Amino acid sequence: MPIAPSLPPKPVSEVWRPELTRLPVLTPARRLVRGLLRGLVRFLVFCFTRTEVSGLENFPKNGPALVVMNHLGDADPLIMLAFLPVFPEALAKIELYNLPVLGALFHAYGVIWLHRGQPDRRAIRAALEGLRVGKFVGVAPEGRESLSGGLEEGTEGAAFLAIKACVPLVPVTITGTQNARLYGNMKRLRRTPVTLRVGKAFVFGSAIGYHLPELANRQGTLREATRLLMEVLARQLPPEYRGVYSYVDGSM
Repeated sequence: MPIAPSLPPKPVSEVWRPELTRLPVLTPARRLVRGLLRGLVRFLVFCFTRTEVSGLENFPKNGPALVVMNHLGDADPLIMLAFLPVFPEALAKIELYNLPVLGALFHAYGVIWLHRGQPDRRAIRAALEGLRVGKFVGVAPEGRESLSGGLEEGTEGAAFLAIKACVPLVPVTITGTQNARLYGNMKRLRRTPVTLRVGKAFVFGSAIGYHLPELANRQGTLREATRLLMEVLARQLPPEYRGVYSYVDGSM
């Protein structure tokens, strides 16, 4: 079992704007915006990183699926937007909404605004609705950018969504995007080596997935499912990025 290092507790949103939380409507204008943003992001990613991509053949051709990722720095969603073959419906922290320019871009793309550390039932309903209609929904189960540079202990939201909706999970791992490293290289006009890896999709409780034991309570099941999915992410990462899941080896 993971042993968390001495880190500050997971964040709790101080902003409360539940009226903003909904599944984005994919209008023709939003489709256009997403396409334009992908083009811009690909240009920026090329200018500032040397990204090695592997495993795209593992990405499902059709949804629904829950895309789960580790979270090292600000560039992670940009790397995913640049290279994944779909536009995921992403859960994003509500604090981004009021940021100049960035908040407007997130709003134009269309995200599910999430109030972290709180029972955000509207965000859960929006994500489940997206999965119900066959969409890909993206979530970072650590609940924040890593403070240690490696995997932090996972929160239980991703496991809850996957079990509740009975959908596959697609593990996506990124390395090299720590803010200090990336922004430091940008100031020196250097491109940062980055990797993105897509693993094989898996399903909790299926014969071809990860077996969940019959536990007496739902909370125990969620803890076990969270441990399993975080270990899948850890196996896709180099040892120095596995953090509290460093006990996991790299064999698949």
